[in-house]
Amino acid sequence: MPSYIVTCKEDASPEQVEEVKKHTKEQGGKIGHEYSIIKGFSVTFDDDAVTTLENHPHVKNVEADGVMRTQ
Repeated sequence: MPSYIVTCKEDASPEQVEEVKKHTKEQGGKIGHEYSIIKGFSVTFDDDAVTTLENHPHVKNVEADGVMRTQ
């Protein structure tokens, strides 16, 4: 399964972030790392289920996880 980074909206409360994680699990996602700098987490997901997560009202962004490089 592909891995994604899910970022919640900046104004999302802790309860709303938990709601997004619950929704993620209900859609078959497996949460990996939870980030403290941003309101977000990594998740492995079937491709088809990502669309429902992208449309969640407390989600700002869902992007494919990958290697980040600096110059």
